[in-house]
Amino acid sequence: MKKKRKYQENDEHIDESWLIPYADLLTLLLALFIVLYSMNSIDVKKFSEMSRAFSLVLNNGSGVMDMPSPVEKGPNTEKVPKTKDKDKNHPDQNKNNSLEELMQQEQAEFQNLKKQLDEYIDKNGLTSDLETKLNMSQLLITISDNALFAPAQATVKPEARDLAIAISTMLEQYPEYEIIVSGHTDDTPINNAYFKSNWDLSVMRAIRFLDVILENKAANPERFSATGYGEYRPIAPNDSVVNKAKNRRVEVAIIHTYIDTTNPRQLTVGSDAEQ
Repeated sequence: MKKKRKYQENDEHIDESWLIPYADLLTLLLALFIVLYSMNSIDVKKFSEMSRAFSLVLNNGSGVMDMPSPVEKGPNTEKVPKTKDKDKNHPDQNKNNSLEELMQQEQAEFQNLKKQLDEYIDKNGLTSDLETKLNMSQLLITISDNALFAPAQATVKPEARDLAIAISTMLEQYPEYEIIVSGHTDDTPINNAYFKSNWDLSVMRAIRFLDVILENKAANPERFSATGYGEYRPIAPNDSVVNKAKNRRVEVAIIHTYIDTTNPRQLTVGSDAEQ
C-alpha cells in the first residue's frame, strides 16, 4: 500500500527569484517610455547628453542610445547657415567658364600664328604652294609636294629647308602645343628601289620634313610626331592631273590643347576637319 507523502512546510512557497530581473526590465521600459515621450519637445543637444549618461549607467559604455537619432530637429535646435559661396554651389559651371576662357585665349594665339604664317607665305611668293586653315581643333599648314620634294623622292629640296626652319622658328612661341606632320600621296602606284608603296613614300616624306624642323634646338621633340596616310585621305578626287597634285602634300597640324568635348567640330582633327 502506497504511503502518503509527508507534508512539507516549504511547499507553499514558490521560487520567486525571477521577480528581480523582471523588475529591472520594467524599470528600463519605464525609463525608455519616459525618454520617448519627452523626445517630442526636448532639445537635441540635451537629449544627446542624456543619452550618453544613460548608456554609461545602464550599459557601462556605448549602447543603442549612442546611435544617430532619427528624430528631426525641433524649432529650438541649432541651424546650419547655408553657404553663399557660388564657387562651391556651382563647381561645374565655374569649370566650364574656365575652360571657355582658356579656349578663347588659345584660339587668339592660333590666329596670331596663322597671321605670321600668311605673311611669310605672301612675302616669299608661296601662295600657290602653301595654305593655312584654322578651325576649332587645329591650325593646319598644307604644303604642296612640289615645293618640298622631287617626284617620287623623299629628300627635302635645299630651297624648301628655309620653309621648314621658318615654321620651326614661329612655333618657338608656342612650346605647349602638339604638332603632327603627315604625308599624303595620290593614288598612282609606286614601286621602286626606295619605296615599295605609297605608304612608304608618305611616311618618309613626313619624317624627312620633320627632321629639318627639329634641327632647331629650341624645338622640343616630345611635342612632335610624324605619320603617313598614303593615298587614303585625299582632299580631291584622283580624276585629273590638277586634283592628283592637290592630294600629294605634307601637312603640319598644330593641335588645340583645350577642346570642348561637347562640340563635334572640336573632335575632328585632320585635313577634312570642318572649317
